[in-house]
Amino acid sequence: MHEIVRAWVDGWVVSRGAAPPQPRPWGVTIDVGDVQHVSRHVLGAIGEGVQETVVRKVAGEVTGAGIWLKAFRDPGDVSAWLGPGWWVDPEPGYLMTVPLEPAPGAGRPDGRGTLPDGYAVRDWTRGGVTKVLVTAPDGSLAARGQTVPTGAQAVVDRIETAPAHRRRGLGGLVMRRLQAAAAATGARRGVLAATPDGRALYETLGWRVEAVLTSAKFTGVEGGE
Repeated sequence: MHEIVRAWVDGWVVSRGAAPPQPRPWGVTIDVGDVQHVSRHVLGAIGEGVQETVVRKVAGEVTGAGIWLKAFRDPGDVSAWLGPGWWVDPEPGYLMTVPLEPAPGAGRPDGRGTLPDGYAVRDWTRGGVTKVLVTAPDGSLAARGQTVPTGAQAVVDRIETAPAHRRRGLGGLVMRRLQAAAAATGARRGVLAATPDGRALYETLGWRVEAVLTSAKFTGVEGGE
């Protein structure tokens, strides 16, 4: 299994409260337990290492709705290898990494110099997950994110800025605080899976793309059991 994929999986399961990964010849299976996300199969290779025969085999053994497939290759390639009943996210994801260095001032609890007037930020850690929450002047959620350090690696997850509060630097603030918090634990590389919009932000903070990610979900074959 590629080391960056392994690092992402190890942090993601803690971040989401999922079951420990079950090793497979081609990667891992993770039980999540939600109706629309019962479990997921994550292929361990990236790029050209993701083979058509493997994708077809893994996808062909899926019979229940709500099971996801994660493959680190372009959706245009992977979608052609999936059988009936698979929905493929038309937007690719991106597996990204960044070297982690403690950022002076990034961990200040009030975020002076970057937090707009009236906003507040709070950080806390529980169960190995460090969360950052930014609230708007009325107390509603403005931005959030979390990170899970796993030794030398740290996975950043669930980064979100509410639509009404975008373009105010809040996403960057959350990311810098999470990166600093992870670096303070001794982690030296950050790992995340980004959307196209998220990628644009993360690249301004020094993150780089390691692989394209295809996300597919089995919705069931019409007329099947």
